[in-house]
Amino acid sequence: MNLPTDLIYEKQFRVRTYEVDLARKLRPTALLNYLQDVAGDHARQLGVSVGDLMAHNLTWVISRYHLLFVGDVGTGAVVRIRSWPSSREGLFSCREFEVLAADDTPLALATSSWAVVDLATRKPVRLADHLPDYPLLPRRVMDDDFGPLPRLKKAVSEMPFRVRRSDLDLNRHVNNVVYAEWALETVPPPVADGFRLAELEIAFRAEALYGDWVISRCAPAGEEANHCFVHQLVNEQDGRELTRLVSRWQAFPTDRGE
Repeated sequence: MNLPTDLIYEKQFRVRTYEVDLARKLRPTALLNYLQDVAGDHARQLGVSVGDLMAHNLTWVISRYHLLFVGDVGTGAVVRIRSWPSSREGLFSCREFEVLAADDTPLALATSSWAVVDLATRKPVRLADHLPDYPLLPRRVMDDDFGPLPRLKKAVSEMPFRVRRSDLDLNRHVNNVVYAEWALETVPPPVADGFRLAELEIAFRAEALYGDWVISRCAPAGEEANHCFVHQLVNEQDGRELTRLVSRWQAFPTDRGE
């Protein structure tokens, strides 16, 4: 697809052995790390990086993610990611991602929503009042107005996680990729081992800090045979909801290359 290259940031990654799963394919959480890296690099190029904002007692936080996984690659493969900010309005800015293999085969699409937070109040601020102008490419990779995700009502599985120092990011709270990792850990083993993640939606609602205990819960969304799950992460101490997620799974392609 032809896009104006001067508005798009592009970066390549080579898949490492420690970034693949049991099926020898790139882990979804490894891809989320790639996306985070690309977003940070492009923000730095645009003069609105976390470092730039922290000089004004502000920082970026991610509010929403919606990812579609359409292909797989394994160890040693080159992954090419193209990204651009598509909107900047009110409290939120959207950023888009296209993930391609070296031969331009599509691997994933992702759209995301970000806010700028005052470090003192921990509340979002209006972007127009605090950010310099930077170029936008008003094209979304998928239509998503980031409406509310379903709340988990009754969990069928749950796991506790204690926040370690290695889980923290520059904002000194749990990194967004860690939330996804904890949520996916609760998917029933027959699904996690026998199917591939096809779609992931994440709504970040509150932060977790060093030493907190986080409970990751999971339940089927409707009939379990649909392989769709609702996830919830809560702070064990006060019951605050930290994150909601929806994961959808599908059978592996017949040519898994094993």
